[in-house]
Amino acid sequence: MKKYFFLFLGLSLFVLSCSNDDDGNVPVSTVTQDFMWRAMNQWYFWQADVADLADDRFSTEAEYNSYLQSYTDPESFFLETLLFEEDRFSFENENYEELVSSLSGISQSNGVEFGLGLIGDTGNVFGFVQYIWPDSDASTKNISRGEFFTRVDGVQLTTGNYRELLFGDNSTYTLGMATITDNTISDSAKEVTLTKVQNQVEDPILVAKTLDVNGTKVAYLMYNRFLSSFNEDLNDAFATFKAEGATELVLDVRYNPGGSVNTSRLLASMIYGTNTSDVYIKQRWNNKIQAQLSDDFLTDYFANSTGSSPINTLNLSRVFVIATESSASASELVMNGLAPYIDVIHIGETTSGKNEFSITLVDDPGNSFVYNSDREGNINPQNSWGLQPLVGRNENADGFSDYTSGLVPDIAISEDLTNLGTLGEVSEPLLARALEEIAPGVTKIDFTVEMPADAFTTSRIHTPVRDHMYLEKPLQLNK
Repeated sequence: MKKYFFLFLGLSLFVLSCSNDDDGNVPVSTVTQDFMWRAMNQWYFWQADVADLADDRFSTEAEYNSYLQSYTDPESFFLETLLFEEDRFSFENENYEELVSSLSGISQSNGVEFGLGLIGDTGNVFGFVQYIWPDSDASTKNISRGEFFTRVDGVQLTTGNYRELLFGDNSTYTLGMATITDNTISDSAKEVTLTKVQNQVEDPILVAKTLDVNGTKVAYLMYNRFLSSFNEDLNDAFATFKAEGATELVLDVRYNPGGSVNTSRLLASMIYGTNTSDVYIKQRWNNKIQAQLSDDFLTDYFANSTGSSPINTLNLSRVFVIATESSASASELVMNGLAPYIDVIHIGETTSGKNEFSITLVDDPGNSFVYNSDREGNINPQNSWGLQPLVGRNENADGFSDYTSGLVPDIAISEDLTNLGTLGEVSEPLLARALEEIAPGVTKIDFTVEMPADAFTTSRIHTPVRDHMYLEKPLQLNK
């Protein structure tokens, strides 16, 4: 018989049974490090490959406590000691509530998403606006996609100060704008003051419209995060595409860092179909966890319902996907999950290469450290840290999962800083390139890129969840 649990009561958390509960064995000063070690020892995908996470790493409890006490900073303990060398994506947050909120698309933001580039070899930095959140502070200001900035509060951005100036504790700052002429960036007199708003929610559906391309109805979806709280809105968008007679789809995830695995499954079903016997993805966990999960849990099939309403599917045999190096995790998962069934034409750049998923871990040993909103009162009040480690990898129906170097485009093209265009308009270069595949010659655009939009970092990388892919369903054990 199969039973559903959020906790793993049968797992051995630590060979010495160390704990931070009433027995007082773990010093208060190392409560956070103790939580981190035990949670990662149990759940981390590469647990067997990290020497300090080995089950037999410590022979006595005193040795374990001494080890914890040698690390006074929880962040460096997590990042420098517990992570596998090839792990680029696991992260922590000293406030798990902030982490959980961010997974729902809630954060402190002024609504400007941007990339940062280098000005020659000077160490100076410039920013370029990629898009503006609707209903945000920035949406009420004189700033738009394609504009440039070089200064914050009158100070030139550099590789040494951009984190503090743009992503620090300052809730309000003033951007000093700039222009580009003949590939040269020059400061301008224009300034824009922006304020970060607490609990700002981003609607991930930035653009959803149907284009008439030489008589062919082409749905265009600019989708920027996989947020389960917007699943019904996503399904409604596909209902509109169907009603408008769309027979082709351009899915634009060029800036999408990922999100909910289940939402990626629903989106894939809206594109391909609702045959619930077709495998979408299969999960692979570490050996400890894999042995305790049922085959039904490990396999995700295409869906015929969002859970609240029937899936509106276009039943397509091909899809055009605009994806870049900023496209990660759940964005790549949709592409990989669809590949065995339909032709996925990838336009843009090689993607990020994040094919692992994560779960949220908090200091709740009674639930095997897995965050559950119904158990808020059970989380250790002495420890507010939360972890978002990689705990598994997804493979598609053909068994393919090896894209840590990213998914390579079929049609390579980068955004051009001299012509970023308007998202959703047929003249926007990356969309126009997709439309050329549907109706050759329709756009009459020169696709030469004069100044590639090369960013060494983006605003999305500096959010609490960054490029993430996370599971939401309860764990199903073999019993």
